[in-house]
Formats: sequence, structure tokens, C-alpha cells
Amino acid sequence: MPNPPATFALIGAAGFVAPRHMRAIQDTGQTLLAALDPNDSVGIIDSYFPQADFFTEFERFDRHVDKLRRKGRPVDYVSICSPNYLHDAHIRFALRNRAHAICEKPLVLNPWNIDGLHEIETETGARIYNILQLRLHPSIIALRERIHRDDTSIRDVDITYITSRGNWYQRSWKGNLEKSGGIATNIGVHFFDMLSWVFGPVRDSQVHLSRPDCAAGYLELAQARVRWFLSINADHLPASAREQNQRTYRSITVDAEEIEFSGGFTDLHTESYRHILSGQGFGLDEARTAVETVYQIRNASPQGLRGDYHPFCAQVRE
Repeated sequence: MPNPPATFALIGAAGFVAPRHMRAIQDTGQTLLAALDPNDSVGIIDSYFPQADFFTEFERFDRHVDKLRRKGRPVDYVSICSPNYLHDAHIRFALRNRAHAICEKPLVLNPWNIDGLHEIETETGARIYNILQLRLHPSIIALRERIHRDDTSIRDVDITYITSRGNWYQRSWKGNLEKSGGIATNIGVHFFDMLSWVFGPVRDSQVHLSRPDCAAGYLELAQARVRWFLSINADHLPASAREQNQRTYRSITVDAEEIEFSGGFTDLHTESYRHILSGQGFGLDEARTAVETVYQIRNASPQGLRGDYHPFCAQVRE
């Protein structure tokens, strides 16, 4: 007989990324039992699991999940799409209920939080998984294989990611450094994970710009010299993107060769869930390097436009 569907609860149902998790749960044939968000603008649930119970108060959600467990229908997984600073607490909630946690990136904001989560994994036997979807992107997998075939070369890499955001961004938790970790953490952590996964461990890190709307710096990895630029400011978009009314611009070049990876982003969450449900998935040890990298960037003193800085830095106005 086929295995029954796994049961899920979801925290952060009104968030930007939550629909990708709902779709992944549905596309893999699983069931969403309950969802939580203090904001009740969650009509998107109707497109996926209209029968799921919904709560705006954590205490009632906590009670409901506990009752399900005591009635013999426990939650198997908790998907966590809440603000970054709450991830650690919500992961702990999942494991206390003997459920596995599937958490959006960044897994946590501080490297030492991972050590504490390791202890809880050992105590409960439940697992913690991080969504590191670029590791599943075919173009990135192909790049990694190519780099590993020639492990003696040091590549010159430029990574540029601009995702335009309106005034609301800075007034939300995302604009609060203590809650989001800032630009490099909130929109860049999966790129830093990808860079280390492809090119090896970080040997040096410099920050040239660190502002509420953009950040830029230089990383030296085992097999790459990386200039990176991240922004939420539409004024930083290149002319080619503005002419086509594009609000987002992604580019990775390796030795001046463009790596095409723009397509397939939305499907990668479903692939991530398939990996997790099949007994794979990326756990605490895989998440650690990126958390350490963005923590170092967040706490570094920007040195200004000196050294080998990303060319987009020149257009950033004070």
C-alpha cells in the first residue's frame, strides 16, 4: 500500500514566499492541516488547501497542533515562512511537537543558533531542513560540476541581484536590521550559499557598501574571486532592464561568461520538498556556511569604493 500523505502545518501564511510552500505541499501530494499568521490576508490558502485550519494567534495555533498530536493525527512537518528573526523560535516549536522543520532562508541570523538547534535535533530525533533551492537549479549544478572538473583554476565571478521594492519594505520587518539581518541576509543568503557550494569555502570577505537599500562587497573563495552587488532600489537597475520595464535583474558571470539561471525559480521549492520527503534535503551543517558568511558581512565595517569593488557600486549615490 502507498504511504499516506505527510501532514503539514505552516507558519507565516501571509508572507511573500508562503504560496511556494503551499504549492510544494500540494504538488508532492501532501496535506496542509493548519496555518498561522497574525495577518489574516491569506485567501491564497483557498487555491491550495481550503480545508486547512487557520489561526492569527500563536497560542491557539500551538494548542491546536498539540491537540492533533494527542488525538493521533500529529503534524509531520512544520513549514516556516515567518520573519527571519523568528525562525529559531519556530523551528524549536516544530521540534518540541516532534515534527520536522522546513525553514526558509536564512535558517537563523546568528551562527551560534545552529549549535543550539543541533542539541534539539539530538534530543527529539526530528530534523531541520533549510530551503537552499539554488543547489537544485540545473544551471548551477552544471556550473559546479564544471568547476570541480578543473579544480586548479581561480575564477573571476560577478554576481548582481536587484529586486526592486517599494517604500513599504523599509517600514516592514524586512527593513529592520535586527529582524531581517539587512539586505545581504534577507535577499542574498541563498546566493552566498550557492557561491560556497560551487567554489568552496570563504577565505576573505570585504564589504564596500552597506546601506538600507543595497550592499556590495568582495569574497575570496577557494576557487573564485567574487564581486557581489545586492539591491532593492529600482534606480540601480541597468538601462536594459528599465527599458523592458523589468523590476528584477539577476546576473552571474564566471570569467565574463553569463550563467543563465533566471528560469525555474518558482519550481525549485517543489523540488526541495521532493528531496526532503525522499529522505534527503539540506540540514543544519549545509546551512551553516551561508549563515556565517552573512553574519560576517552584517558586522563588517564598509571600506568604501576601494580595492576590487563591483562596477555597479559606482552608480550608488549618497
